[in-house]
Amino acid sequence: MASKQILVDYITDQLSAVNNIRTRKMFGEYALYCNNKVVALICNNRLYVKITVEGKKFIGDEYLEGYAYEGAKASIL
Repeated sequence: MASKQILVDYITDQLSAVNNIRTRKMFGEYALYCNNKVVALICNNRLYVKITVEGKKFIGDEYLEGYAYEGAKASIL
C-alpha cells in the first residue's frame, strides 16, 4: 500500500524547525532526507527511522523495530 501524501506532509511539517529536510517519492513510498542523506523511510503509512548510535543514545533502549520492506535493515518504527 502506497503511503498517503497527507502523512508525508504531516511528518515534514513536524520537522519544519530542522534545516535541510526534504522527501523524495520512490516506488509509491518516500525517502526522508536531512542534509542530502537518507535518515528515514515512509512506507505503508509508517515512519521507519534509520538506527544510529547517536539515535539510540537519544531515545534509549525502549523502542519498536520494524522493517520498511522485505529484506530491509531494521529501523526504529
